[in-house]
Amino acid sequence: MISALDISTSALVAQRIRLNTISGNIANMSSIRDEDGKNQPYQPRFTVFQTDEELVTSGGAAGVKVASVEVEENEPLHRYQPDHPMAIQEGKWKGYVAYPNINLNEQFVDALEASRSYEANIGAMEVSKNISRQTLSIIA
Repeated sequence: MISALDISTSALVAQRIRLNTISGNIANMSSIRDEDGKNQPYQPRFTVFQTDEELVTSGGAAGVKVASVEVEENEPLHRYQPDHPMAIQEGKWKGYVAYPNINLNEQFVDALEASRSYEANIGAMEVSKNISRQTLSIIA
């Protein structure tokens, strides 16, 4: 029974990391400078899950873990704002400001999916705890 709780716990941790990544994307939707102060818009991140072979039950169920948090390399959105201090000064995009290409609707749907998965795993943990409790009451 403990392995069932461990598997659900691994899913909770993975979904928490996914939600943190999504909230970082939403928080940086208007970030037009990178960490070094360069005129480089924020690139959205996404999580990559993989099976956790350390958490395997006798029935074949396995846990999950975050393999990595990847950067999505995509073209920024350009908005014409020639008076903006971060406007591009030369070339094809002169007078434009480069903003992160983040789809807010997509981020909200991903957050909703992660939240539902989180809730489902909490429900599975509750069922496992109730089964354990009932088993102990039968034995005692």
